[in-house]
Amino acid sequence: MRSLSNKLLLFLSLALIQSASFILASDEVPSKKQDHPIALIGATIHPVIGDVIVNGTILFEDGKITNLGTSITLPTGTQSIDVAGRHIYPGLINADTRLGLLEVGSVPGSRDDDELGDMNPNVRAEVALNPDSELLSVVRAHGITVANSFPRGGIISGKSAAIMLDGWTWEDMTLKAPVAMHMNWPRMTINRAWWNSTSEEDQIKNRKEALEKIDSFFDDAKAYMTAKSVSGKNGLPDQKVDLRLEAMIPVLKGELPLWIAASEIKQIQAAIDWAESKGIKTVIYGGADSWRLAKELKKMNIPVVISSVLDVPTRAWEAYDTGYTLANNLYKEGVKFCIGYATFAGEQHNVRYNAAMAVAHGLPVDEGIKSITIYAAEIMGIDDRVGSLEIGKDATLIVTDGNPLEIVTSVSMEFIEGRPIDLDNKHKRLYRKYTEKYRQKGLIK
Repeated sequence: MRSLSNKLLLFLSLALIQSASFILASDEVPSKKQDHPIALIGATIHPVIGDVIVNGTILFEDGKITNLGTSITLPTGTQSIDVAGRHIYPGLINADTRLGLLEVGSVPGSRDDDELGDMNPNVRAEVALNPDSELLSVVRAHGITVANSFPRGGIISGKSAAIMLDGWTWEDMTLKAPVAMHMNWPRMTINRAWWNSTSEEDQIKNRKEALEKIDSFFDDAKAYMTAKSVSGKNGLPDQKVDLRLEAMIPVLKGELPLWIAASEIKQIQAAIDWAESKGIKTVIYGGADSWRLAKELKKMNIPVVISSVLDVPTRAWEAYDTGYTLANNLYKEGVKFCIGYATFAGEQHNVRYNAAMAVAHGLPVDEGIKSITIYAAEIMGIDDRVGSLEIGKDATLIVTDGNPLEIVTSVSMEFIEGRPIDLDNKHKRLYRKYTEKYRQKGLIK
């Protein structure tokens, strides 16, 4: 009897898992590879790099832009799409996300963004991607076509991947991997917030231990790289492979940038001083106080990925618009920057509105667009493929009825590598469902 009960329990558990997999699967079907030329005709084209083209045409074949201008010859078999009165922009980019790694923060089974342990440089974001995430279709409906997705846990979290927001598998979706190695710099100040139960002594102790771990791990990685370079030579034994230390070699060689999460001024200062002492190519992300160190960041040629323009001030005496003016302050000092947004899993499409808020508080409009297109692409090392509309680049673009920074602007068409993308999503389906409910009740027409 007990055996039968156990079998029944196992059957019900498997059935529940199976049903859950269907619930979590997105309804949108990925597009097939572009198989014929497509021309978008009559729009205002915003290449981002170069002048705006009024009443222009953009032609793409085999996933690449082959021509754009006001008078171009179309090859035989071209599908011509009239987009008169519309605007064409490069596909937008969110450089700071957990897309495909995190679905629902409160559901552990849908989280793959935080590995156990402090040092996980061997973690690869792209292989953990969930192509069926409902969040992908929601985000791309807002014009975001490419995202940098990366884990967050521990001290060294792992490697990020630039992903296209359409595809059957993680291999289909990966535009570039790795983009960077990611590290969380320890807090350099005492947290005296009422909700924090860790004593000042323990905070100082924890910070010291974290800094020692960082130095020790990088020393081990450097020693491993040296040993690996002479492995098996002149009678020396072969160096045993260590996947964690192996993953650090491109960082130590300067081939892979180290993105360091740091927001407070002392945290940023400590991080960039340490990186300079190690000779490591660095990007700061988070960066709330980065404007206070703008001249130093400019001199050291360290880019900043702003994680949220919409953050409230962290100090009681700061101006209410400290976060809103951050991008403009960096721009005025000549610091390379872009704007990302990943505060909550379900809000990663709001990167547009973070850029819009920065523009509302002084950042020039063109710079606001660049902050979520070409600047993001340059910092991520994918500007040879995306970020602007140029001949030879991927036909990854959006068609809108206005400026993407305006909250009322809608995306009417989207293409990723020349493939037309389904812009439907769970939000729209729920809207249609409940609109019909109230129509049936006679409450709306």
